[in-house]
Amino acid sequence: MGSPIKDSSSQVIFLKHRLNSFLDLLDAIDPEEADLDDIDRMIAIVEEMDAKCREFKNRDL
Repeated sequence: MGSPIKDSSSQVIFLKHRLNSFLDLLDAIDPEEADLDDIDRMIAIVEEMDAKCREFKNRDL
């Protein structure tokens, strides 16, 4: 694991990258073929991004 991201610009870039990765995954999933594991994986990614947002917010305090 890398060093903590402390500056706001890097935090935004990190979150944009994760969001773009999530959007790519969402585009790749066929709605007719998606199963519970796919949905769980997407929920986990959203929860990870939410946790990172809270972590970055707390670092700025």
